[in-house]
Amino acid sequence: MSAFPPTLFTGQHFAVLGLGRNGLPAVCALAQSGATVQAWDDGEAARAALAKAITGLPQDAAARITCAPIESLAGADGLVLSPGIPHVLPKPHPVALMAQEAGVPILSDAELLYRAVRKSGSKARFAGITGTNGKSTTTTLLAHILAEAGVPVAAGGNLGPAALALPLLPDNGVYVLEMSSYMLERLDTLRFDAACLLNLTPDHLDRHAGMDGYARAKTRVFTGQTAQDLAVIGVDDDYCRAIARTLKSGPAQCLTISGTNPDSDLYGQDNAIWRAGERLARLGPALPGSHNAENAAAACAMARFLGVSDAQLAAALLSFPGLPHRQKLVAEQNGVAFIDDSKATNADAAARALGCYDRLIWIAGGMAKEGGIASLTPYFPRIVHAFLIGRDAAQLAETLAAHGVPSTLSGTLEAAVPAAYAAARSTDTPVVLLSPACASFDQFSGFEARGVRFLECVRAVTDQPQTGTGKAD
Repeated sequence: MSAFPPTLFTGQHFAVLGLGRNGLPAVCALAQSGATVQAWDDGEAARAALAKAITGLPQDAAARITCAPIESLAGADGLVLSPGIPHVLPKPHPVALMAQEAGVPILSDAELLYRAVRKSGSKARFAGITGTNGKSTTTTLLAHILAEAGVPVAAGGNLGPAALALPLLPDNGVYVLEMSSYMLERLDTLRFDAACLLNLTPDHLDRHAGMDGYARAKTRVFTGQTAQDLAVIGVDDDYCRAIARTLKSGPAQCLTISGTNPDSDLYGQDNAIWRAGERLARLGPALPGSHNAENAAAACAMARFLGVSDAQLAAALLSFPGLPHRQKLVAEQNGVAFIDDSKATNADAAARALGCYDRLIWIAGGMAKEGGIASLTPYFPRIVHAFLIGRDAAQLAETLAAHGVPSTLSGTLEAAVPAAYAAARSTDTPVVLLSPACASFDQFSGFEARGVRFLECVRAVTDQPQTGTGKAD
């Protein structure tokens, strides 16, 4: 691994709007590669973060950065928009309209990474992973498998480091990129040697004018693939099954994956991944449930295509440590396991966790997505008691009450966690599960912050002296 050449984008000019997790690294990387960059963010704190970052750059790179509102894109080679800023729906940002009128391409940082890698002369391969749920686990798992097999690898994109913060890999290296629908809309020349669409359930519908538009954005992960490439598609939902029928006609080799269906090319069964009736690898403790079997099947399909042996694959699956905030066991005391699944920001994601436990105390709530938690009805009999937090707690309580599930409006994690622990002990329930089924932005900066606060609250209650009864006092 090495740095990109400092003259890679010499003579080119880019505008970057939005200086968050993707935008700020893009500004710095472009300037250090020779480009001139005009950067802007309406937030004062974001502009201050840029000013601080500039002080750490070489003087010539720092001199190529201007922080000012973007009022013209004349002569620009591209506009890099923060993924959260719309360029079409529900309403295009004025700077995006400016770019479209000027014929300036609107790009994701993943697109610029691809260009930088190719301009540097590296033949490193690209693996792209998308889907409504499971893409972070699959991305991290594939990167873990490749690293364990000795393959130079860098993972990022929508997960972890921004794409343009990744290093230059040699010819035998692999970039593993988690791709959101927003990022996929802004690709130009990037082609994935191995591409995966895990699943599709309703999400971001206002941004894509409904489910059909969302599905079209997600299937862009397969754009430009050739007969030398691999397409991996989950077949556990109707939308992906329809897409799979199209992918089977090529041009790329297409493999289907499933958490449970033995008619797929790779599938989960008996806590293992199977292929053509033969067990390929066992799943480690960090990959519980059929949804993680689907994720692992996808990672296995891509890893094998990228040259990992079956023996290396099997060892890596067992050693995978899991991800923070994805069904992570964070504490266990007095027979109660505390599970952090803060990443479950919609009902479908929460269903995957709820399905793993026969009896549980559930902590949920926040900003509910369209449809709330009505789709979780099949899992309600498993819930001994629910403790609800956040803006839409009352809405969730109403749904639960209609199905006879007892709940408490706790409001905050600080109130919910000790109450949930007491309820678990008094009812001999083995699991307290934080799987909110809601976005976190009403109370937190993101699901990560929500998960960190959950851990703090868990430590506060489990560090207290306990009685010998095994029951709450």
